Amino acid sequence: MMTSSLIRVLIVDDQRLMRDGLRILIELETDLDVAGEAADGLEAVSAYRDLDPDIVLMDIQMPNLNGVEATRRIKADWPEANILILTTFDDDEYIFEGLRAGASGYLLKDVSGKELASAIRTVAEGGTLIAPSVARKVVSEFARLKPASPETAESLPEPLSEREIEILKVLAQGHTNKEIADHLHLAEGTVKNYVTSILQKIGARDRTQAALRAKELGLL
Repeated sequence: MMTSSLIRVLIVDDQRLMRDGLRILIELETDLDVAGEAADGLEAVSAYRDLDPDIVLMDIQMPNLNGVEATRRIKADWPEANILILTTFDDDEYIFEGLRAGASGYLLKDVSGKELASAIRTVAEGGTLIAPSVARKVVSEFARLKPASPETAESLPEPLSEREIEILKVLAQGHTNKEIADHLHLAEGTVKNYVTSILQKIGARDRTQAALRAKELGLL
């Protein structure tokens, strides 16, 4: 969770040259700061515990513990963690495993420095950000998916209110709490409370999983 005007970033990548390059790009931005670095998934989990960064830039293929499993472990202990996967791979398995593990975004390493900075800000504020080529695969998968059961929003143990359904639909598009608040003319704190309630009611651990659940419940 952000506690100052600076967005503190933990860089996780097994290549020293890549970490150095990312540090330079990040520190060119006046509102971003590098909180620390990790060379593999095990170091990432430990560094997150020690540094409490606002966002993690997570590589996938690393020794000792890969980025998907590191993401899963971090999210298990710190559900509020914001993790942006940054990788050279757009393989379907990596994409969906990363998102299922709780990542809030998935970018390829061919993005520009400005695009990366913008993505960091979006994810740090609670939004989602997926590279266009990756997003097409996610949309295709959504279209292919069929609910495993006839579950609908009406079948939830505690039903969503009309306002919660409205917010869930906007949230599933990747918008931050502030953007949702501006769109619906609500206070940001009010939106935050609604989001917490929505996640509890639909059984989602984070915003990415909430988007998947919204699809399953027939709300998208």
